[in-house]
Amino acid sequence: MRPKAIHVVYANWCPHCVPTTVAPLKERAEELGVPLHLHDIDTPDVKVADELVEKYGDWTPDYLVPQVFFEYDGRIEHVLTGNPKGVSLTKKAVEDLLANEPLNAQSAP
Repeated sequence: MRPKAIHVVYANWCPHCVPTTVAPLKERAEELGVPLHLHDIDTPDVKVADELVEKYGDWTPDYLVPQVFFEYDGRIEHVLTGNPKGVSLTKKAVEDLLANEPLNAQSAP
């Protein structure tokens, strides 16, 4: 089942986030026709970001970014947290996310 929206908790200064996670998810969201909601932790949107991560993600007071969530009718699913061991590992995790259901190109309408 395709998510009705994708949420990314991120920071502009974080190489795991921009462009590694945000750019490919933005492109895929456009391809699939689903909204992408970006929640920058360095803006007032941090309140929404904190709530998403605390309720559904990998929460610690100084949590890792990026964190990616799929929104379905009535529920939120945490699907990815950046890997602090290296940007290349986060990039691979994003590639894997895009290659599999529900975001792979074959799931497009």
